[in-house]
Amino acid sequence: MNPAFNRMWASSIISNLADGVMLAAVPLLAISLTDSPVLISLIGAMVMLPWLLFAIPIGAIVDRVDRRYIFAGANASRSVVVGVLALLIALDHVTIFWLLAAAFIIGVCEVAADTTAQSLIPQILEEKDFEKGNSRLQISETVIQGFIGAPISGFIYAAAIYLPFFINSLGFAISALLALTIPVKYLQDIRQEGEEKTERRFVADMKFGIAYLFNQKVLRRLVVTTATIGLCYAMGSATMVLFIIKELGLQERFFGVILAIQGVGAIAGSLVASRTSSKFGRSKVMTFAIVASSAVLLIQGFSPNIYFFVALATFGGFVISQWNILLMATYQTVIPKELYGRIHGTRRTLVWGRCP
Repeated sequence: MNPAFNRMWASSIISNLADGVMLAAVPLLAISLTDSPVLISLIGAMVMLPWLLFAIPIGAIVDRVDRRYIFAGANASRSVVVGVLALLIALDHVTIFWLLAAAFIIGVCEVAADTTAQSLIPQILEEKDFEKGNSRLQISETVIQGFIGAPISGFIYAAAIYLPFFINSLGFAISALLALTIPVKYLQDIRQEGEEKTERRFVADMKFGIAYLFNQKVLRRLVVTTATIGLCYAMGSATMVLFIIKELGLQERFFGVILAIQGVGAIAGSLVASRTSSKFGRSKVMTFAIVASSAVLLIQGFSPNIYFFVALATFGGFVISQWNILLMATYQTVIPKELYGRIHGTRRTLVWGRCP
């Protein structure tokens, strides 16, 4: 893999560590501020709402601006927002509504960072390396978030509530600096010659991305399928932390450990995704993965204890990680790289925009 991918990967690893630290801390902070299932589920909704509101215009911007700067800027902005939140917690001024506001702003930054990262893959790698690159990103995300960030987060939170948030802020700042070091010489030029970057052209770019997605049969089918699944998954997981803590009786400090155990399955799935795709065919593996993970989510709701729940979640991680890797490789194969940002934004508007 070339230096451009390796720098982006390093930046992602650091941001994954920051995300992992927050993965357990945010739900634990939320249930310390309120017992309302509605308010707790609103945190996830606030993170996802920007995909509905801003994914298309941000996607168009990603196709017109140096993607390194957007990637770095999004992580720098997240660093500032989480840093302010950490300060509010330390001063004992935080409320559930401050947490909701921070979640929304972080969600906007997440739209920019995720869209840029996925748009960079086809810009810095050859098509034959798409599955390999996505597998590395998926594995590192699972390992760093699930086996380092999440497990230690619960214990750091127990020591001082604000500490995970300060660590998260620092992580995003480092990630932003790494993003700026991506060598420009490895970036394929996606600009169209003579392109005028006017406001009229910007609106036309957004319209073109929407029209392109709906006119492409393969893309349209994938988006409709994933949008339907995403809606149901959002309903199924919005109050999962309440189910685990209140119904299954898990102690709060072990919440991050449970997330880490689930990550074992995700790592295994990430390691075999490319090989199972080659052996059985990408579409067959994706079909099995999404059906199996959906069945797992249903059965989890009837878990009699935390051990049964975690066993199911581990298998669910195994199959859903394969779905994620092969889905992204499919998108990166069929979407032209110069259009990727705006089309990625359009599909995420439809898929993730329904989650709130």
